[in-house]
Amino acid sequence: QVTVVESGGGLVAAGGSLRLSCVISGDFFSTYHIGWFRQAPGKGREGVAVIDAGGNENYADSVKGRFTISRDNSKNTLYLHMNNLKPEDTAMYYCAAGEGRLSRSLLLHQSGYIYWGQGTQVTVSS
Repeated sequence: QVTVVESGGGLVAAGGSLRLSCVISGDFFSTYHIGWFRQAPGKGREGVAVIDAGGNENYADSVKGRFTISRDNSKNTLYLHMNNLKPEDTAMYYCAAGEGRLSRSLLLHQSGYIYWGQGTQVTVSS
């Protein structure tokens, strides 16, 4: 079974930066669309940043210009570089992967992802 393991979360001050990493096992990493989702207390899980197998990226409006998603297929690893962090970015961040084609309009919808990690907590202090 495919395993998904996130790392890199922590406590940072507003305006700071953090890099999250996600390692996904198996031989099919390069074929997956993969991304980051987050869930803050009292809110539903939302798509943050995703990248498909062709390298196309999509970001939530709230993080555009601040976060950058990237993938290293040789290492089966997904990254999320987060800059200028804000308190409202505080959430549990989950890495996820999905199989098959997905329209760009659906890339940020969690229904298109079947492999999920346990999450890594990001807390941004004011």
